[in-house]
Amino acid sequence: MLNKAQPLKGSLLISEPFMMDPNFKRSVLLLTEHNEEGTIGYVLNQKSSFFLNDVIPDCPDADFPIFIGGPVGADTLHFLHICNDRLDGGLEIAKGIYWGGDFEMLMLMINAKHIEKHEIKFFIGYSGWEPGQLNKELEQNSWLVQNTYKPEMITNNNIDNLWKEIVSQLGPKYAHIANFPENPLWN
Repeated sequence: MLNKAQPLKGSLLISEPFMMDPNFKRSVLLLTEHNEEGTIGYVLNQKSSFFLNDVIPDCPDADFPIFIGGPVGADTLHFLHICNDRLDGGLEIAKGIYWGGDFEMLMLMINAKHIEKHEIKFFIGYSGWEPGQLNKELEQNSWLVQNTYKPEMITNNNIDNLWKEIVSQLGPKYAHIANFPENPLWN
């Protein structure tokens, strides 16, 4: 295995540098569920061409970017946030990071400009693994696992170098991976 950290609810999954699957190429995912029934997560660094006001007409000024959470349930909208002090019903995924909440309240807060873009991230679809599937992928060195990070990294919309930054934060043993070319033939 690339690293010994075990995935947990709230872990980050970092794709290996040469993963060719376009759904996960150079991706960073937050796991929102990981148990004997399977795993659910969201790709944090794949921005779609849509904004919230494109899919929720009741929020005409909501130019919050929407990310592609994964290839499953592409007709569903999800959100992660760091504003549980103002939004009821979210499930705590990791310290200070929440999944979901009262959607009607959220829309009212967005229209009243009480939620800022850096506090929330929206996703179309999600990523999912059947029981045992993620463990097999970890054994095949498809993923690195990171269990310590700052909560604001999750909702940050500046994603251009997120994969590289997260890999570098794993320490000197992994920092060189961040500089690998996307295609090994370019080496």
